Amino acid sequence: MPTLAPHAESAPEGAIADAVNRWFAHAARPLPWRAADISPWAVLVSEFMLQQTQVARVQPRWEEWMRRWPTPADLAAAPPAEAVRLWDRLGYPRRALWLHRAATEIVERHGGEVPRDLDSLLALQGVGPYTARAIAAFAFAERHPVVDTNTRRVIARAVDGVAEAGPPATVRELASMSALLPDDPAAARTFNAGAMELGATVCTARAPHCDECPIAAVCAWRAAGHPAYDGPRRTRQARFEGSDRQARGMVMRELRSAHRPVPRDELADVVTDPERLARAIDGLVADGLAVRVDGGFALPES
Repeated sequence: MPTLAPHAESAPEGAIADAVNRWFAHAARPLPWRAADISPWAVLVSEFMLQQTQVARVQPRWEEWMRRWPTPADLAAAPPAEAVRLWDRLGYPRRALWLHRAATEIVERHGGEVPRDLDSLLALQGVGPYTARAIAAFAFAERHPVVDTNTRRVIARAVDGVAEAGPPATVRELASMSALLPDDPAAARTFNAGAMELGATVCTARAPHCDECPIAAVCAWRAAGHPAYDGPRRTRQARFEGSDRQARGMVMRELRSAHRPVPRDELADVVTDPERLARAIDGLVADGLAVRVDGGFALPES
């Protein structure tokens, strides 16, 4: 890390956004859902896929999805099973079912056009407060604060002077982002995306590149000498190997690859622990990702 200046002045909130937006103009990764002519539906699909999933894994799946179902009506006309199959191993496959249902709702309620107001977006299946704000901001340039994991880290360091954001505190973090957000909707949209990009590529969790940061001169954490984090931490997720999550994934892999009902004894060859298999099947059926049919289990067709 660079040698620390004797002190750093805290910048006016607008100065942080201006600096990030100038940096983002030349540093933004050329992600396809950021293209100027991209449709609101394409943005919505990207936001569903990007939930808790890395960009590198999302991009090829998003591109294939948009080739096959370029509009909500295209997806709504397909069986849910096809959405789950194309989702493949992107993770959290309930998102595929939610996206299929959201497409159906967009067709039925909004004439096939993605709505732009938050209340209508929130009424769609699988769209929570974060996703609604992200769609409104990135698809329609509505002025809403959008705070993801990367943005939380940028705010924690640059504004609060701590190394990590700690457990989520939605109300406080939205207020902090709102205070930084430019009044102009287009500039606000850019800053929402730029803050995410800064956290993803420069202000990273483990090895921040402070010498490349456009707001290093006004970063409170840098000014304090990069103190180690000693606050509360998020609970770590349980180990994947040998878990029920792994068993669910193994059953889903078999159901996706088969275009026929898969007998329980075939699934038992894959998940050999009978109790884990039972929990996996029961959970998938309860979530609507699998249905019981004559001869075994299959993906939902309706």
